Amino acid sequence: MKLPREIETILNKLNKAGFEAYAVGGCIRDLLLKQKPKDWDITTKAQPKQIQKIFPDSFYQNKFGTVTVKTESKEKNLQEIEITTFRTEQKYTDKRHPDKISFTSNLKEDLARRDFTINALALDKKGKLIDLFDGQKDLKKKIIRAVGQPVDRFNEDALRMLRAIRLAVELDFPAKGGPASGWKIEPKTLTAIQKNAGWLQAMAKERIRDELIRMIMSEKPDQSIELLRETKLLKYIIPELEKGVGVSQNRHHIYTIYQHSILSLKFAAQRKYNLEVRLAALFHDIAKPQTKVGEGPESTFYNHDQLGAKFAINILQRLKFPKKIIEKVALLIRNHMFVYGVDEVTEAGVRRLLRRVGLKNIKDLINLRVTDRLGSGCPKAVPYKLRHLEYLIEKVSQDPISVKMLKINGHDLMKILKIEPSPKIGLILNALLAEVLEEPKLNNKQKLSQRAKELNELSAQELKQKDRKIKEKKQEIDLEIKGKHWVK
Repeated sequence: MKLPREIETILNKLNKAGFEAYAVGGCIRDLLLKQKPKDWDITTKAQPKQIQKIFPDSFYQNKFGTVTVKTESKEKNLQEIEITTFRTEQKYTDKRHPDKISFTSNLKEDLARRDFTINALALDKKGKLIDLFDGQKDLKKKIIRAVGQPVDRFNEDALRMLRAIRLAVELDFPAKGGPASGWKIEPKTLTAIQKNAGWLQAMAKERIRDELIRMIMSEKPDQSIELLRETKLLKYIIPELEKGVGVSQNRHHIYTIYQHSILSLKFAAQRKYNLEVRLAALFHDIAKPQTKVGEGPESTFYNHDQLGAKFAINILQRLKFPKKIIEKVALLIRNHMFVYGVDEVTEAGVRRLLRRVGLKNIKDLINLRVTDRLGSGCPKAVPYKLRHLEYLIEKVSQDPISVKMLKINGHDLMKILKIEPSPKIGLILNALLAEVLEEPKLNNKQKLSQRAKELNELSAQELKQKDRKIKEKKQEIDLEIKGKHWVK
């Protein structure tokens, strides 16, 4: 096997300095699978201080024997190479970090502490493969097997249980023109995960999140979630999802809540949708078990969208997702029950939807509806009425949907009405916007000025009542339509 020039250079320098050195781990696995490695790692007999002498432009900011060497490569995966000194097994009290680092001069001892046999592979500068734990055999058989005793490996780092799931799905890519390759977790390794799933509670939420994101963004995220459930890991990550297992829906659904959720995620992945849409697809019905009323074909789930958004926020905050992602996912879930029946949707209604969701998010909201439909067993992802909605969105996309888009602003009102800054200005602007949402042609400075003078005759209390009535009317319309047309 041919190594990249940057890796050969590092191995040569270490060898010339008198130290054994090998490319190691997932990068070798990827080479054998004829895939481009996502990153490169090197293991060596040299200790950190010795590595730094050989590579002055390097940094060592941890206590686990890893030095990072910078290269001048244009390839992102080759710009920073981690070099780790041969290490031996130690006690891992926190199920993540060794209590004490012990270096060794023995490559076999270092490979023995690796997570899985397919990652316990090393390659020297001449391209000679070192495979002491039959990793090649497992690669050919498409098996994820822990090195040595699975319990020992998971005790060292409990996150490896998640990594086993992720690898089984990530590596399960289809051959060109053929079916998926069918990776499996070896029975003893699988049993060890099921028995020790609770160890995951000791893991930093950020590390769990990062593994989960890789699963969600894989080609088969639905299989990841199901494997997490089968291995009992799911209840330590997203226990809310398990509440939908076996819970039937109504005449508009042929799947249980849980089945529908992972199927929606499956179709989101098939269509290459972004992370936010995939998360929303998985969580959009997560509050249905709590909002279910009745049994059988007429059961209902009113307000599951609003409660589901709150659930999603709690889940994603718990897993330390960035605020922007949390807000976007919650927004999509909160609005995923939008109406798009041709006879019910008006241009004013579309403008209100755009105001709630934002033009930049509307495509993702429609994509979520597509995954929702496909996950419900609907044959058409984008029926005529949804295409009609997209047409209306395009048509009204330039219409005013916020106070900022009005042809008049607060400073104008103060001059026209000869009043000082006060809450009343905001109330007048909101009243003007409500009228413009219904009739965009009113968004003319002269017309708005005249209407503002009329509204100024009302007291602040009367304006508040007017604003309240407008909001109540919108809610009545939304609830009436939602009650009739809450089907996908």
